[in-house]
Amino acid sequence: MTLAAAATNESLASTSNVLIYSAMAVYLLAFFAHIAEWLFGSRSKVARTAAALTGDAQGGAAASVQVTAQQQGGSTAVLERPKIITRSASGVRDIPDGPGAAAGDEQGDLYGRIAVSLTVLAWAIEAAGVVTRALSVQRAPWGNMYEFNITFSTVVVGVYLCFLLLKKNVRWLGLPLITTVLLDLGLAVTVLYTASDQLVPALHSYWLWIHVSTAIFCGAVFYVGGVSTLLYLFRERYESKLAAGITPGAFATSVMERLPASATLDKFAYRVNAAVFPLWTFTIIAGAIWAGDAWGRYWGWDPKEVWSFITWVAFAAYLHARATAGWKGRKAAYLALIAFGCWLFNYYGVNIFVSGKHSYAGV
Repeated sequence: MTLAAAATNESLASTSNVLIYSAMAVYLLAFFAHIAEWLFGSRSKVARTAAALTGDAQGGAAASVQVTAQQQGGSTAVLERPKIITRSASGVRDIPDGPGAAAGDEQGDLYGRIAVSLTVLAWAIEAAGVVTRALSVQRAPWGNMYEFNITFSTVVVGVYLCFLLLKKNVRWLGLPLITTVLLDLGLAVTVLYTASDQLVPALHSYWLWIHVSTAIFCGAVFYVGGVSTLLYLFRERYESKLAAGITPGAFATSVMERLPASATLDKFAYRVNAAVFPLWTFTIIAGAIWAGDAWGRYWGWDPKEVWSFITWVAFAAYLHARATAGWKGRKAAYLALIAFGCWLFNYYGVNIFVSGKHSYAGV
């Protein structure tokens, strides 16, 4: 490598760092916009009126509605609307999505649109930072944990934006998503930062593009499923309190009304996990083939291999329980969170705290 080429590479690496910090600044603005959406996008008068006419769409237990009518003799006739109760994923009942799940009032929708626009801008800047990082060393931008983190957060936001592009109502995911991305990037530029450098010999393979890229994409989708599952647990508890006649606090109510119904969250989490599970299976198989090429064996009980398989088993158990045993609601949610926890440990714990052939954290 010539001195000019080295200088150019350093320049691109520096540009990548500037772009990543710039993306963090825009993500921070998007975070505040989402906060404004949640604060000011409260239930409008129209939403309240609709709730009163449809039997407490706020999430109540399909309470009866009384309608009074003045009769000629001055007496009052009271008509009681029949209670309509259907079963939900948790076995209690179905409740309509909170009004905030569709952005709430006009002001809340405005802040939400601003937040999404800022998220798109931040994603484009961050993607440019990942690309320039790759160009600085002429290789795939995931040779260490810093590069893996910035690529992973880029893909996560990309998955979220794809859902929005497909007209899926996932605006409620914006605030927890941006919060996580900011934490992820903050960890990347501080604890996990590694200077741009060449790969270790074992990573010089076209399988790096195949195996690691699919692992990153699977992790991004698993993240969406994990957040949806966690929010499901909060929303389901909120609905259970309402069904028991308990009035939650004003703060809890305002937050929970930003979310879809628990049954909607439960179904969404299951679908995204089920959709990406075959690709995770391929990821493990691709890794085994790469290991055969690089180390002369397909499986060696390396910590990364073991935890990848544990993660596969955990998600397989979750999907099997849903499909055959009919598990829904909290039991399935706990199993899904355990599976996602396995993936997180495989992502962070194995790379940073455990020594093995996959110890490429660079920290």
